[in-house]
Amino acid sequence: NIDASLPVGTIFGIYKKEEETDGFLQDGRGLVAAGYCLYSATTVLVLTLGSGVDGFTLDPDRGVFLHTHPDIRAPDKGPIYSFNEAHYHDFSNPVKRYLSALKEGSSSVGKRASARYVGALVADVHNVLINGGIYGYPSTRGNPDGKLRLLYECCPMSMIMEQAGGAGSTGYGRILDVQPTEIHQRVPTFLGSIENVFELDRFHSFYGDDDDDDDSDV
Repeated sequence: NIDASLPVGTIFGIYKKEEETDGFLQDGRGLVAAGYCLYSATTVLVLTLGSGVDGFTLDPDRGVFLHTHPDIRAPDKGPIYSFNEAHYHDFSNPVKRYLSALKEGSSSVGKRASARYVGALVADVHNVLINGGIYGYPSTRGNPDGKLRLLYECCPMSMIMEQAGGAGSTGYGRILDVQPTEIHQRVPTFLGSIENVFELDRFHSFYGDDDDDDDSDV
């Protein structure tokens, strides 16, 4: 993305050190703060300390961040979906069915959705956070655990989204509840408006046992 002058970002999370556990292998409930910087037309810092989400915009002339987005709240639902549809045929049937519902206008959003995908996690999630919708990096045939890292990508972004009134899920449960077993563990990731993510979870519940090779009813 840098070579093409597209938006990029930095994600961080701060975990509380627990004496009785491995300090690194904590689930997302151990986070005490999380945030990201988005480097785009402006430089934006989005931060949560566990009691809401605030946004700050860099004033390059003064070299300070201005508090431009107090108490960010994600819309309850939204028409934006941000998935890499080049991998559509490798997605599971629940994800395919959900994307079809979004495009047909039969989802809980109530109208046909619009695709917005930059290919940078921070940029895509920021768009969903502000405008409503859902970001997804699902499992695929080649990457059954997805490609995003649980500890330092998925959990911080999920904490931000939850603190803004949204949700973060693997499709089968809350991202922040996943107990990591290794530092670079990956998980399927869905982040966004609470109604969008809840509906995506319901699709996994209803269609999760479908044969992924059977696309006849998608």
